[in-house]
Formats: sequence, structure tokens, C-alpha cells
Amino acid sequence: MKSRRGMSIKQMKFSEIPDNQNNVENLFRLLRRELEQISSISSGEATAMARLIFHALKGWDATALFCHYPDSLSPFILERIDQILDRLKAHEPIQYILGEGRFYGMDLKVNTSTLIPRPETEELVELIIDREGRTPDLRILDVGTGSGAIAIALSRNLLFPKITAIDVSPQAIMVAKENALNLKADIDFITADIFAWTPAPDSLDIIVSNPPYIAESEKSDMEAHVLDYEPPTALFVPDSDPLRFYRRIAETGASSLTVGGRIYFEINPLFTSQLEEMMQNIGYTDIALHSDISRRQRFLTATLGHEKR
Repeated sequence: MKSRRGMSIKQMKFSEIPDNQNNVENLFRLLRRELEQISSISSGEATAMARLIFHALKGWDATALFCHYPDSLSPFILERIDQILDRLKAHEPIQYILGEGRFYGMDLKVNTSTLIPRPETEELVELIIDREGRTPDLRILDVGTGSGAIAIALSRNLLFPKITAIDVSPQAIMVAKENALNLKADIDFITADIFAWTPAPDSLDIIVSNPPYIAESEKSDMEAHVLDYEPPTALFVPDSDPLRFYRRIAETGASSLTVGGRIYFEINPLFTSQLEEMMQNIGYTDIALHSDISRRQRFLTATLGHEKR
């Protein structure tokens, strides 16, 4: 490990900290400092990650953490902190190490069979809630649900929706079901491949999806913690057909959405013009692109037109 001045330093071992320094306030400060030494972690990220670690190990939120400042930690917990730091140095994502990720105010179980929920996808959920939040009993399909993040967030924030969520991975569906049970979300989860499964005609009001959309040629620009740990089938599409999931989902929606039903996509900004043209050709109207907080075109919305194909 290297310091910010580039000099090699020995990683602190929390299991070797003297008793007179073993209080939560000091340990939290030391943990933030250690996390800041890890490449690409900023001071703010280090603070957030330190809080996540204490939440995972002790179940404390920020207020409880402060209240426990005078307390000491057991040797077992100190050893667990050392193990977490070792895994972070190997670029393993903190969410996989702790087995949980934060999404739209919820703690979700995650593992290497599911993508880590990301802030941009929270913006997709917010877009849907802003537009659809006053309409009760919406029939919604979430394609490629992964950990269930989108489906569960919508279930908890819309008015009595009927949500079906599919994923090709049985392991991901198991995780999603556990998350829904823990968060008391009523969702019908199905292990299914969207290329071989079709909902009933006119059975849906909304389809939402954050499908695989990263082209294979973009791999060289990606960080090790994504390439080495997250499931590639949930990330990548061939360069020869980067819109394959969008096309299939849009074609599915052309028969399963009611007239006036809507599609909400998270998208790759590289392919916006092709995607807009494809949606128009399939029969969608009111096609619009929406930027994320970083001002990148990250979402597409579209309405099924009056003529169904």
C-alpha cells in the first residue's frame, strides 16, 4: 500500500491495536484513513464505506455509531476489519464483501450473481415514481431484475402495483426473493429468458429494464472491481448487436403493453440515436432521452402508439 506521497507504508492491522486505542471513535477515524489509502477512494467515499462496514459488522446506523464512540470492539470484529481491508486491496467491491448494497433507502442483499445497484438506476426509479406515482394498480414488468432493486423500490413507492420481475439467473432470482421478503414487497419473481418468454397480450402498463448494454469493446476502459467480480452476462453485449436486449424487450412490449403503455430503459449513451430510431420503427411514440446527474443521456422513455403490431 502507498501513501498519498507515494511512499510505501505498512497496512495497519486493527487486530494489533493496543487496548488504550481500542475505542470506536478512534477506530472509525483510523479505518477512514486506511480506506483513503486505497486507490480511487476519496475522503467522502472512505467515510461512507467506513459507515457501511460498521453497519454490516455491528448493525449500527450513523446515530448509533456516534453513540458507541466510547465502546471498544472485540478481537473478532477487529480481525474482520483486517479481512475486509485485504479484500478491498484486491479490488473486490465493498458490497460483495459485506453482502449488501444500499439502493433507494433500502439495504439489499447482493452477491456475485447480481449486479451491484448503482446510483444512476435510482434515478430511473425516481423518474418512474415522478411520472406514475399517482396512478394505482399499475401492471409492471421488470426485465433483468438482478437483486430485485428496481422492482422492490417501485413496489414500496407506487400505489398498489402488480409487479412481475424476471431474470435468466436462478441464483439472482433467489437473492431477489429474499430481498423482497425482508422488505415486505409483494412481487411475482420468475426465472425466465426474455428471448424465450412473453407476457400475455395487453397485460402490462409499464415495462422497465436496466439490461446488459456495455459493448465488448468498452471492456478496456472498465475498472478491475467490475471486470473481475460482477457477472459479465448482466453487463456486456456483442459489438455486432449492442441493442439486442432493447430490441427484444421493445418487441415484447409491442404485444404485451396496452395502448398508451410505457417503456422505461436505462441506456448506454453511445447508442442513443440507434435506439431512438429502433423504438420508432417498432411503433413507439413520445420517445424521449433523459440525462442522469452527471448530464449523460442515461434513460429512454417511450409510449406505445395507437397502432399495435
